Amino acid sequence: MTTSLHTANDTAAIQKRALSVLFCTQILGGLAVGIGIAVGALLIEDMTGSSAYAGLGQSLFVGGSALVVIPAIRITERFGRRGGLAFGYGCAVIGSATVITAIYLDLAALAVSGYFLLGAASFSGLQSRYAAADLSPVEKRGTHLSIVVWAATIGSVAGPSIAALAERAWKGWTGGPDYVGSFVAMGLLCLITAVILPALLRPDPLLLARELSGETKAPKRSIADGFRMARANATVRTGVIAAALGHFVMVGVMAMTAIHVRHGMDDPESALTAVGVILGLHIGGMYALSPIIGRLADRYGPRPVLIAGTAILVAACTVAGSSAVDNHVQISIGLVLLGIGWSAMTVSAALMVTGAVTPAERPSTQGFSDLAMGLAAMGAGLASGPIVEYLSYGMLNVFCAVVALAVLPLLLGKIASPDAAEEAA
Repeated sequence: MTTSLHTANDTAAIQKRALSVLFCTQILGGLAVGIGIAVGALLIEDMTGSSAYAGLGQSLFVGGSALVVIPAIRITERFGRRGGLAFGYGCAVIGSATVITAIYLDLAALAVSGYFLLGAASFSGLQSRYAAADLSPVEKRGTHLSIVVWAATIGSVAGPSIAALAERAWKGWTGGPDYVGSFVAMGLLCLITAVILPALLRPDPLLLARELSGETKAPKRSIADGFRMARANATVRTGVIAAALGHFVMVGVMAMTAIHVRHGMDDPESALTAVGVILGLHIGGMYALSPIIGRLADRYGPRPVLIAGTAILVAACTVAGSSAVDNHVQISIGLVLLGIGWSAMTVSAALMVTGAVTPAERPSTQGFSDLAMGLAAMGAGLASGPIVEYLSYGMLNVFCAVVALAVLPLLLGKIASPDAAEEAA
């Protein structure tokens, strides 16, 4: 790396280029993730014949990061952000091929394993927000981070609806079984993204941030180091727990909303269209307001925004959980609020974790945070199906609201003296 890259102007130019590449790839990745979210519960319920297992596909999709995070962080430590991000999307390509094979062979277990790999796309999408913060000035870190989160709006909102279009196109071309078209489209999107990232994300923002901080010779770290950092650093610990609980609530409610909607409709194709619209609005809520959330976190610090996010999640559970099975308007409002609450929790928690560690410590600590989110997602998906099957969708929302409130004791401990410089420096 030449010394000219060490100037403030050149670093700002590199950061601008990195944000542009991450923005574009987030659109493609968002499309892929939106497709996977839209059809996951429907596919698993059709293959198993039980809504008790429907949440399994969603939990493994969002929790698939728990599988890839360990090797992905090792790759990131060695090759930078572009290597880890490309690895995640590459795993999702393999997952798409696995699910397609399972559909043709009618093997539910194989489909579930494929969904686990598909979750790697969700991992890469989440990790991209950290890549956006590597070279960002402290006072703009939340804003830059949230810009990349926002970019997923374009793809994710359209993704569920594209699932229905891909289905019709694939059936018109081949006459194949249900859902194959969706996973063909998802696999192609992930493949394109996996090729673009290594080619264009140069110089790598993480590697340059380490050089600028004089940490190029720092020892390579693992997820275990991230865990130890969370134990030792109260700010990191709070951010990790807040992100995990917010993710649990979002996945738990979202995973079974498709089933809740379909139980009120007789026509499968109409149900898929309705689910696509509702989940598209939900995903829009997840990402559309993230730049505003990032600015608020930069100005007031992450803790107040995390508390607001908790309140919004509880409101979302109240609205969605009290909806009738055929009241798609109320369900949509609840799911939009769910997305906004998740965005507040995820953006602010990421800012809190990133600001509390050095560039050399970031991949392992951020990876541990995403691992915790993935495990929380798996738990939410595994729990949501049986709760809806044996109790109700409303009771699922009550349970998730209680989980959301569990983070408040940690957040209220220092709310009397919130300071953006303290937790985002």
